[in-house]
Amino acid sequence: MSDKDDTDVGLATKTKPKTEKPKMYKVMLLNDDYTPMEFVVFVLERYFGIGSEQAQSLMMQVHQKGLAVVGVFSHDVAETKVMQVMDLAHKHQHPLQCTMEKE
Repeated sequence: MSDKDDTDVGLATKTKPKTEKPKMYKVMLLNDDYTPMEFVVFVLERYFGIGSEQAQSLMMQVHQKGLAVVGVFSHDVAETKVMQVMDLAHKHQHPLQCTMEKE
């Protein structure tokens, strides 16, 4: 007989699963020639928590450049914000478009 057992006893090591950061999405407002500027400012303040001065500035960026990134969020949050903006615009019969894309 040998001094060594046939069963090796060692420490069980567990590898911690790596938690990936969620992919982030840019939410953008697109310019059109019909939605009132005041409505765009209202949307920015209400749904994105942007202060009055910054909302005015972003609204002008949308107007002059054709679009502006108004926030970066996880997929679910971005999708919800896009739906909220689109629903409100539709309800008020404005053609305002809000989109999202992977950052």
